[in-house]
Amino acid sequence: SVERMTMIVEDLDTITRFESGTMSLDVEKIDLVELTREVMESRDREADEKGIKMAFNKSYDRPVTVMADAFRISQVLTNLITNSINYGKKGGTTTVSFFDMDEQILVEVEDDGPGIDPVHLPRLFERFYRVDKSRARHHGGTGLGLAICKHIMEAHKQSFNVRSEVDKGSVFSFTLKKA
Repeated sequence: SVERMTMIVEDLDTITRFESGTMSLDVEKIDLVELTREVMESRDREADEKGIKMAFNKSYDRPVTVMADAFRISQVLTNLITNSINYGKKGGTTTVSFFDMDEQILVEVEDDGPGIDPVHLPRLFERFYRVDKSRARHHGGTGLGLAICKHIMEAHKQSFNVRSEVDKGSVFSFTLKKA
């Protein structure tokens, strides 16, 4: 309980600093492929426990470079990949894709889980909002992860979106400025 309360306080502090404008970004040239690989490797154990395969949509043999705060983008990727593992179906797949969009790179994290009912999508990025209240305790977390992701992307002056279809899965996406 103490650890959970500490996580909630830290997450609320992060959101408050973003909203007040006191959170600064350390923007630098980063390789999204390498950063994503590191996040995937850090979540290997959880994925293995659920039989979830994590993969890129294709082989990325060259860097995909963007201008961003590596620590904050790592937070976003960790949250999205962790959610795809926690809420994905056993034996499913989490796929990360990068798309060249002229001056930006579009990043997508896709799962083949139960999807999200359209009624929940408008509130998904609100603090403490949970689609499935009964699963909330089992999966841990603070209910602030997607709200923090949204603030991080807004601080980068970029977009953060979700597409989802019930019984087919969800795709969370964000853009970053090319390096």
